[in-house]
Amino acid sequence: MPIELTERFVKQYSQLPKTIQQKVDKALLLLEGDFRHPGLKSHPIEAAPGIIEAYVDHKYRMTFHRRGDVFVMRNVDNHDDCLKRP
Repeated sequence: MPIELTERFVKQYSQLPKTIQQKVDKALLLLEGDFRHPGLKSHPIEAAPGIIEAYVDHKYRMTFHRRGDVFVMRNVDNHDDCLKRP
């Protein structure tokens, strides 16, 4: 499924360490292929209806929502900060 990056996602991504950026790149490829891929552990955020959380690694997360056939990437950051503003 196609992916669209919001300005906020791009800004947050640019501030991540290069090693985490590489993990985000891998997670985006997995998401594009199958958002139910077990490595992503994708699940809805209870406190934010319509927004989905996916794992980048044990510390970092990314959030997105669906708009038709497109995944709109909203945020990427460490777990707590990402979920404060999904």
